[in-house]
Amino acid sequence: MKSRFRVVNAFSHTFLVGWAVLTTFPLIWAILSAFKDDNEILTSAWSLPAKLRFENWSRAWTEASIGRYFLNTAIVVAGALVVTMLLGAMAAYVLARYTFRGSRLVYFLFVGGMMFPVFLSLVPLFFVVKNLGLLSTHLGLILVYSAYSLPFTVFFLTAFFRTLPSEVAEAAMMDGCTHYGLFFRVMLPMARPGLISVGIFNLLGHWNQYVLPIVLMQGEDAEKHWVLTQGLTALAINQGYAGDYSALFAGMAIAMLPVLILYLVFQRQVQSGLTAGHLK
Repeated sequence: MKSRFRVVNAFSHTFLVGWAVLTTFPLIWAILSAFKDDNEILTSAWSLPAKLRFENWSRAWTEASIGRYFLNTAIVVAGALVVTMLLGAMAAYVLARYTFRGSRLVYFLFVGGMMFPVFLSLVPLFFVVKNLGLLSTHLGLILVYSAYSLPFTVFFLTAFFRTLPSEVAEAAMMDGCTHYGLFFRVMLPMARPGLISVGIFNLLGHWNQYVLPIVLMQGEDAEKHWVLTQGLTALAINQGYAGDYSALFAGMAIAMLPVLILYLVFQRQVQSGLTAGHLK
């Protein structure tokens, strides 16, 4: 029995190590390539850079307009994250802690929204945003990002709010706390692990979104409001076979590092939020 357990344990560890290598190697390779010149990238792609060329990063930030795209992405993601987390937490709290007629129907409508592919709604979504006068605007992207993130946020946080102890809420109400104060001063701080977990997932989804910006960023001067995914794609296409590959890799590194660092900082909170949602 012990020998069989050791074999299974060794196999699982080997699989996890291999998966970690497959996941981290492309990231490390892209970041190292951001410090090389074009000749090194084309002739010695797998070697370390001869020296650290930080000018690649400054050239990508200014000449390739990655700085502008980064700022646009930060504005859109921050706005969408605030709207999604606030509305999602409020809806999830009501569905998890209060019983009213139609609550299960509302909950399953949110769950059903997770199964609706975004590609099926691109054409009507385009005309809705156009009729609202929000094409090629940050506000238009913020509202659309928030709408598509709400179903998963409500689904995740509803399960998390149900695990919170009812005794704390009852004690707060007996002490004269209002429903508004109970939610913002008691329940939200207790739900911090779950909020951080779903917030990280939403951040990754918003930051890497490509289809929605391509559809909704149309018209004159739309390039001024492009996000990072659009900017990097245009940079790769426009360069062709005689491109500035070092600036392209630097732009990719600039797009990857913020979310990677953020996840590393909050990885413990993400893990605790995922497990807490399944334990009671």
